[in-house]
Amino acid sequence: QVQLVESGGELVQAGGSLRLSCAASGGTFSSYAVGWFRQAPGKKREFVAGIGWGTLYAESVKGRFTISRDNDRNTVYLQMSSLTPEDTAVYYCAARTRSLAIVTTTVLYSSWGQGTQVTVSS
Repeated sequence: QVQLVESGGELVQAGGSLRLSCAASGGTFSSYAVGWFRQAPGKKREFVAGIGWGTLYAESVKGRFTISRDNDRNTVYLQMSSLTPEDTAVYYCAARTRSLAIVTTTVLYSSWGQGTQVTVSS
């Protein structure tokens, strides 16, 4: 059973930067894909970025967000820059155990963290 814990969310001004972390335990970390998703109030949870066989980004964050992983620390990072109020959401990381294929569909991720709140003020 893979367990995920996100951290790093906070209140930031528009134009600022944040780095989110997703610490994993259980399973073989280097063998599974990890995705970042976000959910704003009243909206569906949406894919933000993923890492596995390469990386994948949502169009809305491409060029502003960077996903990376440190297999020695069992941690995936999401570096966010040029933040706007539209980036305000709870950010979740999720793992696809047994696969390094990145997908954008929530149901294909078997493990989820509890989420971390990112608030961008204008």
